[in-house]
Amino acid sequence: MNASPDPFSERLKSNAREIEALLEALLSKDVLSDEIARPESLRAAMHYAVLNGGKRLRPFLIIESALLLGGDRETALRVGAALECVHCYSLVHDDLPAMDDDDLRRGKPTVHIAFDEATAILAGDSLLTYAFDIIAAPETALSDARKTALILALARGSGLGGMAGGQALDLAAERQAPSADGIITLQAMKTGALIRFACEAGAIVAGAADDERKRLRAFGEKIGLAFQLADDLLDITSDAETMGKATGKDAGRGKGTLVALNGIAWAEAELRRHVNDAVELLAPYGEKAGTLIATAHFIAERKS
Repeated sequence: MNASPDPFSERLKSNAREIEALLEALLSKDVLSDEIARPESLRAAMHYAVLNGGKRLRPFLIIESALLLGGDRETALRVGAALECVHCYSLVHDDLPAMDDDDLRRGKPTVHIAFDEATAILAGDSLLTYAFDIIAAPETALSDARKTALILALARGSGLGGMAGGQALDLAAERQAPSADGIITLQAMKTGALIRFACEAGAIVAGAADDERKRLRAFGEKIGLAFQLADDLLDITSDAETMGKATGKDAGRGKGTLVALNGIAWAEAELRRHVNDAVELLAPYGEKAGTLIATAHFIAERKS
């Protein structure tokens, strides 16, 4: 007898299909107003980078956070597509020979392998830029004030003081192992900043009050920490076939992680603590927060 489908997994997959349909349309061959042309080699590389699988967890967090606070789903979907462009740009650049030098992503050749290094760099550049285009475009039905808030939050989360800065710290960690506090800062920037943005963005889309925006932001910070701990555990306990990318690379490069410093048992306990803290932050919303609570548990318990 087949087990009944898990409602959370079905909801995650359904949202992923919607995000992918929107990304397919956004990365079509159609030239937009004020664009001069869409060079096919570059467009194809961007399409390959974005539409090659993945859980679409970050857009899911935007949509569910917005819905929790009464936001418009279609608008959240567009902001989610923008965030996915930023996330995929980061993966394209992260995989480059000058960075993590990976040949495999989501079980497929990385962009610089499937195309070439120069095209991969330009694809990443273009995806990052396109994210802000998507948010600012008239099709994103938000006030100018909310669009500005989203653009500022995304820029801060993805740039010098966020994801890109975290990547710089990560590269430096290969030369000199950071302290535990240094690792936490690195991970909060490199991985956590965009997850934090995803949850806060839902509140911005919904036009939520400052206290609710801060609560969703704090929830995002907690699950961002959980996500990276889970990732570091999987890097040790999983394999390339399951993960769709190389594993064991952090240990191979001597790169410090909290798991390496404190051990698997400590990391598993810390992971549970972050999830419990995240769930507690959503207690005021009661059953309405059920999907976001399930997301926190999914992040901790995922196998890939």
